Amino acid sequence: MHSQRCYTLSASCPDRVGIVARVASFIAEHQGWILETSHHADSEAGRYFMRIEIKADSLPFHLAEFRQRFQPIADEFHMDWRITDSAVKKRLVILVSKQEHCLYDLLARWQSRELDVEIPCVISNHDTFRGFVEWHGIPFHHVPVTPENKRAAFAEIRRLFEEVKGDAMVLARYMQILPSDLCQAYPGRIINIHHSFLPSFVGARPYHQAYQRGVKLIGATCHYVTAELDAGPIIEQDTVRIDHGDSVEDLVRYGKDIEKTVLARGVRYHVEDRVLLNGNRTVVFR
Repeated sequence: MHSQRCYTLSASCPDRVGIVARVASFIAEHQGWILETSHHADSEAGRYFMRIEIKADSLPFHLAEFRQRFQPIADEFHMDWRITDSAVKKRLVILVSKQEHCLYDLLARWQSRELDVEIPCVISNHDTFRGFVEWHGIPFHHVPVTPENKRAAFAEIRRLFEEVKGDAMVLARYMQILPSDLCQAYPGRIINIHHSFLPSFVGARPYHQAYQRGVKLIGATCHYVTAELDAGPIIEQDTVRIDHGDSVEDLVRYGKDIEKTVLARGVRYHVEDRVLLNGNRTVVFR
């Protein structure tokens, strides 16, 4: 992300001749200064993807007028598109359970402004991290989840998310399965870190599954949440090599380091509008 204020145009559409020329001409006609551009054609799906950063003060109008003027082009090419302003920070609501490493890492990056977002609140099904979160000046909400109150608990999480006008939920080792209606309400807006190299070892205790299987690599996966468990579009992954001398406890310890970095990268790609959905896959313009 450039330090100067920019507008980021992200779009996908059926692939055809003339897309780039039409969009670039529109920007040039209005004296727009392109800072960065990325493109990808998926020949199998027949779709085209683009991401363009435009110097904000090079245009003679603001976003509302940009949207109005650009809409005929979007209609012509049947685009799914959005444009965002780097001056408007994304609002991330973090959900966490009883493991601290991803929460600690995200808050450290937020405090140092490496992760340039707003965190309007943290929600947890345990009260463990209240003091730590509130020390950062962030509201903390304890929403217990039991077999008896799940519907009400997730309704409260949804209410809180809407109340603070959240842009995305980040599940920082939140160890509850979200109901399908919540997943469907926010497609491409709920980000999870799963402690395995998906699609291997879905569900609970993946490091134990990996140990029993005798794998030589373990990993972590940042992905969007869908109604199907651990099967949403993948944003980022990484691995570390292990060997026969490593215990389950070693795998867990190694894995925590990967989880933190993979989640941080995935969140950053999301907030910088670098991720475009392509069915159950993603296009990530790094």
